Amino acid sequence: MFKLKSICPLVLFWLIFAVPPAGVFAADDAKELRIGMIGLDTSHCLAFTKILNTPDDPKHIPGCRVVLVYPKGSPDIESSVSRVPKYTEDIKKMGVEIATDLEAMVAQVDAVLLETNDGRPHLEQIIPVLKAGKPCFIDKPIAGSLTDCIVVFKLAEHYKVPVFSSSSLRFGTSTQAVRNGSIGEVTGCDTFSPCALEATHPDLFWYGIHGVESLFTVMGAGVQTVVRTNTNDFEQVTATWADGRIGTFRGIRTGKGGYGGTAFGTKGVAPVGAYDGYAPLVVEIVKFFKDGNPPVSHAETTDIYAFMEAADESKRQGFSTVNVADVIAKATAEAETKFAAIIAE
Repeated sequence: MFKLKSICPLVLFWLIFAVPPAGVFAADDAKELRIGMIGLDTSHCLAFTKILNTPDDPKHIPGCRVVLVYPKGSPDIESSVSRVPKYTEDIKKMGVEIATDLEAMVAQVDAVLLETNDGRPHLEQIIPVLKAGKPCFIDKPIAGSLTDCIVVFKLAEHYKVPVFSSSSLRFGTSTQAVRNGSIGEVTGCDTFSPCALEATHPDLFWYGIHGVESLFTVMGAGVQTVVRTNTNDFEQVTATWADGRIGTFRGIRTGKGGYGGTAFGTKGVAPVGAYDGYAPLVVEIVKFFKDGNPPVSHAETTDIYAFMEAADESKRQGFSTVNVADVIAKATAEAETKFAAIIAE
């Protein structure tokens, strides 16, 4: 896929030390785990619950069952807030009870799906989960800023609780094939996806994350520079990796949308980035809840959000090239202060 020696030392440190040790959460594979859900303002809530809770569904994945949901999510994003009443009724039909107290809900379950569509409350919402030692999948976006992303991972390491975050696009068949060596070592990649904007989040966090996740799934961590071109309807972000490879993301807001891309390798060229539904992601979530091994490293996820935040910084600087290390350094300094304040509470 890519050469380990090409990864910068800081990223290598993350890869080795930033992932909580395997086995923090161990469970008998035969046991059906009780899952709690936070947030009820994204279609993922109903889709994931249907896959887990409906044995006669053709996509059913056994091993976990959503039993409780704490529906409070975004405080002010209308598209999210307006979904909660109907989603509440729909999810109750799948045997899920509504919880009014977050800490009480966490105490009654084995693991947690953090599904709030708005990334900004994620940091606050995950704290009681981590304090309770419950493994957590954090749906995209992991947070409302790179700073909060770093704080989430620092807290997970502090409490020794496994967490991971991912778009469902990461686990598409074609994308995983390339990641696992189908075209040799990946020498470059171009991806695209819809890129709707949300004023409360950095531009790519809200929907561009899907195509960006596909890009990093095949390219890996180690992004070095980012430069963005932006119009009302389109995004083009070009990045270089520490080993000299180039990757690009194209965000679409008009015309025919869709998900896809092309990866280039030492042994061939292949399509990547297709959407294969939610089931492949849910398979990985169930495995994670069972064995406590995150399928995505903290380093790679941090790089994804650094790439997207650097794209905003490039725009602020008149679409100039931005060093990702500078963006990470600034966010890390802010995260240290925030982390210390949370631990001191």
